[in-house]
Amino acid sequence: QVQLVESGGGLVQAGGSLRVSCAASGGTFSNYDMGWFRQAPGKEREFVGVISRSGGSTYYAASVKGRFTISRDNAKNTVDLQMNSLKPEDTAVYYCAARTDYSRSRSLPATYGYWGQGTQVTVSS
Repeated sequence: QVQLVESGGGLVQAGGSLRVSCAASGGTFSNYDMGWFRQAPGKEREFVGVISRSGGSTYYAASVKGRFTISRDNAKNTVDLQMNSLKPEDTAVYYCAARTDYSRSRSLPATYGYWGQGTQVTVSS
């Protein structure tokens, strides 16, 4: 059983930057691809990006590619999401998740079996 706890959300102006982190415990962190998702009020949970188990590869949604960067530290059991050039439409609760199903698309929330509680990111215009 893996426990995930996000931190670092907050309020930032458009064009600014924010870094959110996710700390894992209770499992072998390096066994899992780690994804980030977000959910805005009234909308479905949306894939943001994912980093491979080794940290050697990343994949991002088109809406954040070039602005967001995911990194991980397997020695510290952490994964970070660095968000630059933030826009009001990036406002959402951000979740980290550990991928447990590798038979389907990495962008599907259903392929992630462990989730954090989320952290709010608000971008003001």
